[in-house]
Amino acid sequence: MIAIGTLKSKENYLKFIEVFKKLSNKKLSATIRLHQVKYFKKTKIPNVDSGVLMYYNMGSIAPDSLNSIYDKKVAERYLKSLKRYPLHLDFAFPIYSWGVHIRNNKVIGLRSKMSSRELEKDSNFEKTSSIFFRVKNSNYKNGVFYEENDFLKIEEIKPKDLKEMAEDLQDNLVEKPNEIIFYDLDEFNLNNYEKNTFKQIISCF
Repeated sequence: MIAIGTLKSKENYLKFIEVFKKLSNKKLSATIRLHQVKYFKKTKIPNVDSGVLMYYNMGSIAPDSLNSIYDKKVAERYLKSLKRYPLHLDFAFPIYSWGVHIRNNKVIGLRSKMSSRELEKDSNFEKTSSIFFRVKNSNYKNGVFYEENDFLKIEEIKPKDLKEMAEDLQDNLVEKPNEIIFYDLDEFNLNNYEKNTFKQIISCF
């Protein structure tokens, strides 16, 4: 799989795909983002056999309450364009989470492998809302220093979110995907979901 380039590097990227495909004589796929589906006449279609729609990272990382990994309202701006996109698409769904580290209402870092369940067990953090945790006591966690009164905003994907994503995509399909990818299937992320969650999502298609 080859990651698609930015608009600046678009021409070089498309040329690279052409050359690589001829030399490799293999089937190729490329990652595709939502805006590239809607504006494909501008971003162009890479000469690959299929694409993988990255159905995540939809917003800006910010100290507000929005989830930058998945936002249904943002996704809805692009979903109708799926029926006009000329390349076959498979889907990649997010099952990762992270903490947005906030100090004085400014984002100072992104902390991977962090979940609400993990912070709820840590007495150095106090849950102040469904997604925000305040640092009660200055401490080091996983090699990162958290100062008293810092905040962590947890952005994570619940099973209900995955189901909503799958149903919205299914409603706007021209053809079914050949492959469903869950990113990232590691031990930390797998522990946050029931085993049948992934089967339920796949069954939507």
